[in-house]
Amino acid sequence: MTDDQRQTPLHAIHLTHKARMVPFAGWHMPVQYAGVKAEHLAVRSAAGLFDVCHMGELVVRGDGAAAAVNRLVTNDLGRIENGQAMYTCCCNEEGTILDDLIVYLRSPTDVLIVCNASNRDKIAKHFEASLDKGVEFNDISDQTALLALQGPKALEILNAAGTGDANIAKSIGQFRFADGPVAGIDCTIARTGYTGEDGVELFCDGVDAPALWKALMKAGEPLGLVPAGLGARDTLRLEARLSLYGNDIDETTNPLEAGLGWTVKLKKDAFVGKSALESIKAEGSKRCFVGFEMTGRGIARHDYPILNAAGEKVGICTSGGPSPTLGKSIGMGYVPKEMGAVGTEILVDCRGKQIPAKVCKTPFYKRRVAG
Repeated sequence: MTDDQRQTPLHAIHLTHKARMVPFAGWHMPVQYAGVKAEHLAVRSAAGLFDVCHMGELVVRGDGAAAAVNRLVTNDLGRIENGQAMYTCCCNEEGTILDDLIVYLRSPTDVLIVCNASNRDKIAKHFEASLDKGVEFNDISDQTALLALQGPKALEILNAAGTGDANIAKSIGQFRFADGPVAGIDCTIARTGYTGEDGVELFCDGVDAPALWKALMKAGEPLGLVPAGLGARDTLRLEARLSLYGNDIDETTNPLEAGLGWTVKLKKDAFVGKSALESIKAEGSKRCFVGFEMTGRGIARHDYPILNAAGEKVGICTSGGPSPTLGKSIGMGYVPKEMGAVGTEILVDCRGKQIPAKVCKTPFYKRRVAG
């Protein structure tokens, strides 16, 4: 670890678990414990516990806070209720993506924004400079811890750890949140995640994070809970077709071509990037974001060229790798609009070898919902 790498409040616990640590977005983070595949499959069958304390947490408060935030994001906060969360993009005036965010609406005067660790400083400066005068902005990232408990047994484990209300987790609908104790620790319990599974993300004070982690692990180990690292987080989100900032989306991509058009509400009042996105929609995107599976023997990786049948480069793979759940290699990337239909045959240049693949329906994996 270098001197400029930051540590989360759970750093010592990761070392105790003998995690393999790597630099990530300026942090020293666990990439795996027992192994990426084992952790991935544990999340699909039981549960995994992730340290996501590196994420940024920004708070906007005061009269008109929600309206002010709404002018900085593409989705529409006016469509959700207090206690509800919303996935959205935050764009610049050109309509390209500064970051993808989850916005938690406590009330019209109290909003929490979670941004990617790599974009924390950029988004904090963007919000602070753009918000109306009189609206209070605070970056609470350094004081806030975030743990992700994900998997089909996540809610059972949460209740086993002790919530003060055995029904609190189930009473919180998808993309909703509520305050409540977990193992005696004050938390905000959010029914959100980045794995394609059910589960919760738990916000708490940074000093309480080690105690919360230990309580969840103790309650969850009999039910199959394992600590999970960034490696499994990446393969899980790939199977669920969840975009990764810096790979699949960035300031060279816009939400419409990135398959995130559903987060763009052009009918709402003015927001940053609206005019550019209206023009892009009117003109039509020249490329689209697709998922594909390898039909030949090869593994697609970030930045591998995508080719047409003639062997000409027409696109780029943004994310890819073996799917532990499906037992085959998958990937995502940008191709010309005319090559975006499911079933279209493409080639992926895997280190000089042209490996056959085909565009397929996404998400690659979708969890079964009881009932």
